[in-house]
Amino acid sequence: MRLRSQLTLTCVTVALLGAAGTAAAQEQGTANGEWPTYGGNLSHDRYSPLDQITAENFSDLELAWRFNTDNLGPRPESNFQSTPLMVNGILYTTAGSRRAVVALDAETGELLWMHRLDEGERGEEAPRRLSGRGLAYWDDGGNGVILYVTPGYQLVALNAWTGARIQSFGDGGIIDLKQNIDQDLDPTSEIGLHAAPIVAGNTIIIGAAHRPGGAPPSRTNVKGYVRGFDVRTGDRKWIFHTIPDADEFGNDSWLNESWRYTGNTGVWAQMTIDPELNMAYFAVEAPTGDYYGGHRPGDNLFAGSVVAVDLETGERVWHYQTVHHDIWDWDLPAAPVLLDITVDGRAIKALIQPTKQSYMFVLDRVTGEPVWPIEEVPVKQGDVPGEWYAPTQPIPTKPPAVDEIDLGVDNLVDYTPELLAQAEAIFAKFTVGWLYDPPTVAVADGTLGTLQLPSSTGGVNWPGGSADPETGFFYIYTKTQIGALGLINDPDRSDMDFIRGRPEGVSFRDAATNIQGFPMIKPPWGRITGIDMNTGDIAWQIPHGEAPDNIRNHEVLEGADIGRTGWPGRVGVLVTKTVVVAGESGLYTTETGEVGAMLRAYDKATGAEVGAVYMRAPQSGSPMTYQVNDQQYIVVATSGSGRSGELLAYRLPE
Repeated sequence: MRLRSQLTLTCVTVALLGAAGTAAAQEQGTANGEWPTYGGNLSHDRYSPLDQITAENFSDLELAWRFNTDNLGPRPESNFQSTPLMVNGILYTTAGSRRAVVALDAETGELLWMHRLDEGERGEEAPRRLSGRGLAYWDDGGNGVILYVTPGYQLVALNAWTGARIQSFGDGGIIDLKQNIDQDLDPTSEIGLHAAPIVAGNTIIIGAAHRPGGAPPSRTNVKGYVRGFDVRTGDRKWIFHTIPDADEFGNDSWLNESWRYTGNTGVWAQMTIDPELNMAYFAVEAPTGDYYGGHRPGDNLFAGSVVAVDLETGERVWHYQTVHHDIWDWDLPAAPVLLDITVDGRAIKALIQPTKQSYMFVLDRVTGEPVWPIEEVPVKQGDVPGEWYAPTQPIPTKPPAVDEIDLGVDNLVDYTPELLAQAEAIFAKFTVGWLYDPPTVAVADGTLGTLQLPSSTGGVNWPGGSADPETGFFYIYTKTQIGALGLINDPDRSDMDFIRGRPEGVSFRDAATNIQGFPMIKPPWGRITGIDMNTGDIAWQIPHGEAPDNIRNHEVLEGADIGRTGWPGRVGVLVTKTVVVAGESGLYTTETGEVGAMLRAYDKATGAEVGAVYMRAPQSGSPMTYQVNDQQYIVVATSGSGRSGELLAYRLPE
């Protein structure tokens, strides 16, 4: 077992742990019935102790109010991903295609105030547009402060009571995040953020995201550094170089001085904070580009790494690299989840990092040491010209992968012999293998590249996982979907030697992996897994989501009932004292004859379904819950499948 995946504690650790009791950061949590931060609390466990809504009455939930976002921008939004916050009886969310911020009465949904910033070309041409995934709240001892990042990558501070910009913060309430980032950027540079900021003590932490990197126009790109800002003034407190400079730790993992021009390696996922340890944790994405690393030889720290830093200074405490020299787009998509567990009688402050690969990396969040062994496994070396291949990849021994990772003929859809034959014909066009088998060059009269399972969007994606701090159980949604990955050389599109694409003469249809509307692999195509993190064992796993009508009623099935297949999507899971809650990611005709999707509740210990309520559109943001005036509410953002963005708020009948 090699040790290069992990760096042990740095010299700041002793001082850090000694100062933990006096840390300025304070936990924001759900214990009082609020939902004050994106993940519910700074641990990002998406857990609430509320117990008014139970397995017995979940199906009795009624729609208390709905909030349509169509007029919050120049056009309706069809991908509404926000998770709202609720503090002091007010619900806050980003919404609409211009990413407005709205404050709503949490009991009635009445609009209290709205803030919008018209950024012109800077916003319209941004790489990360629409409403984003949410915002942050900071208790300033007065009215409270709302913090959010605009599509044009500006950090805005608002009075939580009035929505007015706080003039003492930055420049009239705004910080231009394309400035003071240790590189020269102009207002149209391709960097932005969908994720919500996170704040604790007096520090706001901001990550970075870019355009999808499968076919970047250049091997040179903007670097996605992480920064901490003073929450009162907006002054930059620290910066963490996710691609290390010449004199910084990890620089020697970028061979041929590739650190000078390589970009990306941002943190587009949510982040997590342990206030008692005064530490922040973030998950770093892949470098430029996603599928070819010949221009950036070496392991490429801190790409594909969980990084722990001092909240006040940004100094690295430890890191763990979950994939070396990423050429699969296995970048880390979701927030680390902090959970205290007991393993073989030993109490552990754990960190659980979900991955697209469907593995959960479980680490001691104080030291970065694996809770269970993580083995460096030799992997197949490829033959793409100019590529550099890592000899091994880290594979957790516990928990096991929660979804399919090794594609074979047995995975192919076989409802009928004809479907299976067509799947086998597609299968034969590609190189096929295991999770870390390398990408291949696509050739028009040969193989068209490599089939990935999971695809480059997961497995797990940005909604990430949830946890129950009382039981030590962890819950995660994954989708089971194939991606076709072929590399081509195209100097007209990129100065990189290889990018993702199809060779000339091969159409999209020729390279498709669907068969008459069916995915080419067997269901379930979406699932929720419950893991006992005290043992590292999977406790249960269920398909989540009905198949759409075009599959359930497909003529080749001749009316056969194929049962619940699950459906691929990006689904966040909510955990309460009583149930696990998740909405479906696609539309179908429900048992009542309405076209829509269901918000479902599951037993936390077994995964058995215990209730469901109708939604007009699929879940597209992660659900949250809160209580006002002795009533518990569950709120979820919905959109997609031809439906524009809405917030739906459910409660029990009065």
